[in-house]
Amino acid sequence: MATPQGAAFFDLDRTLLAGASGEVFSKAMRDAGLMSRSIPGERLLYKVFNTIGETLPGMALARQAATLAKGRSRSVVQAAADGAAAALAAMVQPMAAPLFAEHRAAGRPIVMATTTPYDLVKPLADLLGLDDVVATRYGVNADGTYDGTIAGNFVWSTGKLAAVAEWARQHGIDLAESFAYSDSVYDTPLLGAVGNPFVVNPDPRMALMAAARRWPTLDLSGSTLAKIPVVNLEIQRLALSFTHPLLFPYVKMHISGTERIPLKGPAIIVGNHRSYFDPVAIAMTIARTDRTVRFLGKKEVFDAPVVGQIATAMGGIRVERGTGSDAPLQAAADALAAGDLVALMPQGTIPRGRAFYEPKLKGRWGAAKLAAMSGVPVIPVGIWGTEKVWPRSGRVPNVLNLANPPDVTVTVGEPVALKHKSPDADTKAIMNAIMALLPPESREWHEPTAEEIALAMPSGAKGDGSNESARRPGTD
Repeated sequence: MATPQGAAFFDLDRTLLAGASGEVFSKAMRDAGLMSRSIPGERLLYKVFNTIGETLPGMALARQAATLAKGRSRSVVQAAADGAAAALAAMVQPMAAPLFAEHRAAGRPIVMATTTPYDLVKPLADLLGLDDVVATRYGVNADGTYDGTIAGNFVWSTGKLAAVAEWARQHGIDLAESFAYSDSVYDTPLLGAVGNPFVVNPDPRMALMAAARRWPTLDLSGSTLAKIPVVNLEIQRLALSFTHPLLFPYVKMHISGTERIPLKGPAIIVGNHRSYFDPVAIAMTIARTDRTVRFLGKKEVFDAPVVGQIATAMGGIRVERGTGSDAPLQAAADALAAGDLVALMPQGTIPRGRAFYEPKLKGRWGAAKLAAMSGVPVIPVGIWGTEKVWPRSGRVPNVLNLANPPDVTVTVGEPVALKHKSPDADTKAIMNAIMALLPPESREWHEPTAEEIALAMPSGAKGDGSNESARRPGTD
């Protein structure tokens, strides 16, 4: 039986586009002779929308637009929309393209889901190479003119969810496996119905909703860090302020070498992977500098409780293994080009079972490839003891260990000397540099007990991890 497939649904205004499409469409309609003049207060309406997002009065006017279109030629409107498509495409936010590539690599249809009338947005969707459009449709007379009615759903709020659900039913799409992206609080029904909701450039009300529901927030503008609307504060700086060791009383942190992290300019921070608590340890380390960092990690890290929210707030770049997409690596390279720090674990995942206790660390090629692409320094970080806070077998960290919290050490090293000739050789150099920062006991093999093997296995997993090398080749 085939696995149910998901799709990716994108809102238009303030999500795919940097602002409102209405002003572009209005000009196109006037140029086509469909409107003789601007609507009074039109510019103010667009300014309000671009500042605070959708409003109920604005949506009431949008619903009435079908009546205003009565008697107008559908073909003339479609021609005007064709002429507006290029101007709208120039408004598409820069980071939308990598998202499209990631979804295409995973085989997901990409669908625009918008209140804006279908005849206006279909040319833009075609120009962007999207797979389909779910939008408000106007009724059409036999003579090809609009009849003043809305045919089907007014694709807004619960009406948008109903229209998307119907499209999914017709195309055999599972909403639980789907993604949805929107800025508007009125799209809460749709985002709540999909398995992977993302908030993009949220309006103030949606920002609160995202925080309450722990929905990840993205910025597709090309700025490498998401902003909190209105106050324009980098979310990551706010998140890092909550990584003070005093707020983690169930662990004793010992951090050294932060002076080796560059005060400015790009760098790749690489660390070993022992626990889902590792991103928190790196966040605590970065918080001791005046820097922010983009975190590159696999999907499971972002889905983990507590840590997932921190990784997302740290400008996280999700990696969905198995898709073959280069989009996450390119997104990381773009962040470096903008002068940011990027952090990742070259091991890719926490070694399982017996493999967890092997002294020699094995890494994937991603960090080496990123270093070769960007030419920036690679800063090694040795992490030790995080598995005592959150063992591989645990579903959540042990936050109740307050009487005798475990010690966690994080040591930052000097930049790794790389030749950029062989990703395999550079990866080995990176892993050797990380190993040199770990305590002596890390380099001594000991036969793990059955209990130790169980602690280093995912909850419910079988075996002892002895096939780890075959399961995790280091050539990607």
